[in-house]
This record gives sequence, structure tokens and C-alpha cells, in this order.
Amino acid sequence: MQLIIGSQIVANARLRRIPGGIEAQLAGDALKRLIDATFIGGSIEVLDGTHRARGLDVTDIRMGGASTTVTLKTTGARSMH
Repeated sequence: MQLIIGSQIVANARLRRIPGGIEAQLAGDALKRLIDATFIGGSIEVLDGTHRARGLDVTDIRMGGASTTVTLKTTGARSMH
């Protein structure tokens, strides 16, 4: 699994699958690029093992320590509580 923001692969992201999307731990330039893409309408995608890119939307950002955990859901996915 690889996180793609705009046209760049994020090499240092730790990714974890969750229902409907992924959680990514980001820091530094990768986090800045994700936030910029979120607010200016840039593309955020995940490339899975089938080499098929899926669009993602940022649904949650949790900051703590030296990294930030970002929840990304497949475009149009909804969470049920």
C-alpha cells in the first residue's frame, strides 16, 4: 500500500488499513503536503496491492508528539457509530 498526494508517493508514511480507508502516521513535509492537498483540492489516493488507485478524503486528524495520525476514508465512504 502506498499513499499518493498529488503526483508524489509519500515514502515515510506508516499506513494501517481500517474499515472504509486507512490511517496514516505522518510528519514534516508529508503532513504539510496532505494538509495543503486537503484545503486546495489536491488529490489524495492510496495505491493498493492490485495497483488500483482509490481516492481518499481526510476525515480526522489527531496530533500528538512528533507525528500526526490522519484518518483517510475512501471517497464517499461513511462511518457508522
